[in-house]
Amino acid sequence: MATIKKRKDNYLITVSLGYDVNGKRIRKYLTYTPTAKTPKQIEKEVKKQAVLFEEKCLSGQVLNGNMKFKDFAVIWFKDRKKDLRPKTYERYLTLLPRINQAIGHLSLSKIQPPHLRKFYKNLAEGGIRLDTKYKLNISLDDYLKENNLTTAEFCRRSNLPNTTVISIRKGNNVSKENAEKVCNALDMALENIFTAVDISKPLADETIRHHHRLISSILSTAVEWGYIYSNPCERTKPPKVAHKDPIYLDEKQCQILLELLEHETPTYKTLIHLLLMEGMRRGECLGLKWCDVDFDNHTMKICRTIQYTKENGVYEDETKNNSSNRVIALSHSIMQELKDYRRYQTEQRLKVGDRWKDKGYIFTNDFGEPLNPNTVSSWFSKFMKKHTDQLPYITLHKLRHTNATLQIALGTPITTVADRLGHSTSSTTADIYAHAIQTANRKASEKLDSLLYGNNKKNIG
Repeated sequence: MATIKKRKDNYLITVSLGYDVNGKRIRKYLTYTPTAKTPKQIEKEVKKQAVLFEEKCLSGQVLNGNMKFKDFAVIWFKDRKKDLRPKTYERYLTLLPRINQAIGHLSLSKIQPPHLRKFYKNLAEGGIRLDTKYKLNISLDDYLKENNLTTAEFCRRSNLPNTTVISIRKGNNVSKENAEKVCNALDMALENIFTAVDISKPLADETIRHHHRLISSILSTAVEWGYIYSNPCERTKPPKVAHKDPIYLDEKQCQILLELLEHETPTYKTLIHLLLMEGMRRGECLGLKWCDVDFDNHTMKICRTIQYTKENGVYEDETKNNSSNRVIALSHSIMQELKDYRRYQTEQRLKVGDRWKDKGYIFTNDFGEPLNPNTVSSWFSKFMKKHTDQLPYITLHKLRHTNATLQIALGTPITTVADRLGHSTSSTTADIYAHAIQTANRKASEKLDSLLYGNNKKNIG
């Protein structure tokens, strides 16, 4: 029979399973924090959990709750890698260091809601320190010039990609691993040319929820495999995400954006036009192939994406979900722009000859390979910063918000907007763009008011 011992904020449930071959008593433990409020309800709840835990123990479903979270996480990642998309897998890996610092040292069976609540509170208030970043104290440009070194030669010596070297030259922080590579290439000590930087900072509510979901997924698997009896995440509420109205460009600002794009390369000009006019996700747009465009019926099929991870580089992937696979109608202007761009790409292909990799993608680098999504975002960020005197700064994804907001303002049915954006339900669209819908409703009311009352409007109050 299970025994129950009350502690300060929780209860220790112990089940005895006899003796091992050495005569040592076998015990299984469960620390349980009740959710009930009154003493009677708490007593009833704890007794019920004790019975359930004993049944689990006797049936062999409680295996090794003493395994530390960080050790089980390694097993979980290995098992789940084949099921997760590469981008999701990489994002989860970036969340794990913070999680391990907070609960990685704890046994699976010891993790309780108070541990998780403390972790989330810490993330919201001051963050948890990750691996220290390092900032270069000397001018890398001056060093290269003084030693007659090209950037390419320095990349070879340091074994760093060109993008990382450019980032260091701009004064951005780097990891300790990359800082040490720089030191080896320069034959200098880390402490002499780099300064350690503490990058701890509060995290957004949505990011904290991402941590919660990953912990919950890992512990749910621990329950499924019999390592623990219950998932404490189910008894812990992550912070609520406050609704924020999407940032977007208005009609006049969009016209300015289109005018400014006339001075850019055909590839980026056409790409940004398409993102603005059709509201596609970045990866969806980069995944487009010429075979997806129906020039006769003015439609485009969206059925793949282009993604990037450190492990895989640039690669083709499926769309976000089934509703993301869709066919959208294209305007006359966009169709004409695509025709012009196809002629431009044909000219580029002829220039490079056999070096062109003909994979059918619409938006490519100089040799026919699909563009890196991060390169596109970086280009747009620089473009917007260059024109802050004429436009407010927005990120690339805000073009999608701009498209949806303007569609709603023009009176496009919310179901149509949802279909064009690739949302699974129109309620998702309505939740995200609630402010735009309210504004459109107000304008519709005013139009009807003008139509019916004209100049004979009634005074209020």
